[in-house]
Amino acid sequence: MLTQIVLHTPKWVFVLFALLLWLGARQLMATTVGMARMTLMPVVMGGLSLSGVASAFGESPASLLAWAATAFAMLVVVLQRDVPAGTRYDAAARRFHVPGTAVPLVLMMGIFFTKYAVGVMLSFHPAWVHEVFFAVGISALYGAFTGLFAGRAIRLWRLAMRTGTAALAA
Repeated sequence: MLTQIVLHTPKWVFVLFALLLWLGARQLMATTVGMARMTLMPVVMGGLSLSGVASAFGESPASLLAWAATAFAMLVVVLQRDVPAGTRYDAAARRFHVPGTAVPLVLMMGIFFTKYAVGVMLSFHPAWVHEVFFAVGISALYGAFTGLFAGRAIRLWRLAMRTGTAALAA
């Protein structure tokens, strides 16, 4: 059965998987990243997350509310934490120096595999699309991924603002 699932998966899904794997793996090592790229990643991944909810459950108010509420809750949790040790912002170059981490890779794979698994489950059990607990649970999971991505980016923006303010004061 697993072979049939993989054989019936569109080719573009494998390309997307490889792209996300490559992007996530690049972040395993310390790097320097500009503000635009740092901002773009959570926007794109949040969009992919929200599209997972919309493509699976349509415009179900319960699903959208679960996604938004969980995204907000995770955002609040992440914002309570400091940026990882070794993270710096160079105001002159407008670039962040970030240590390597597996978190973006895990989040990207989480969104990808959730979307893939939901697609497979719904192809076998189409009626689940109308099961409130299934829809709300999956939407909340997507929302958690979104909140984590957004919170990590906002923490970096805060670092940039603090660093810029300190530079102006000096």
